[in-house]
Amino acid sequence: VQLQASGGGLVQPGGSLRLSCTASGRFYNIPAFSWYRQVPGIRREWVATMVSGGASNYADSVKGRFTISRDNAKNTGYLQMNSLNTDDTGVYFCKTTIRTTAGRPTTDYWGQGTQVTVSS
Repeated sequence: VQLQASGGGLVQPGGSLRLSCTASGRFYNIPAFSWYRQVPGIRREWVATMVSGGASNYADSVKGRFTISRDNAKNTGYLQMNSLNTDDTGVYFCKTTIRTTAGRPTTDYWGQGTQVTVSS
């Protein structure tokens, strides 16, 4: 299983970015997509999770500004980030919870990280 994340970049405060994360390889299903972010010297922070049924949860710091979604047909998860501020700067990582074989336990896979910089 491989993950390819993309969509980061430089944006001004108040701007928007959309991150994507695509899983490839052989697996049975993807019960959950999650996004985390990390600033140098600070512990990696959970941002949002969406499970296969469509339910989602968000960190309080991004609630109302970020939207997580997924396209099951494309094995891709997204993070739409609006009203960005400087506190959102960091490296964003996607984590997929994948079941490689039906009836077996899941395994977490991490993407390579994509830099988001919010600056004027």
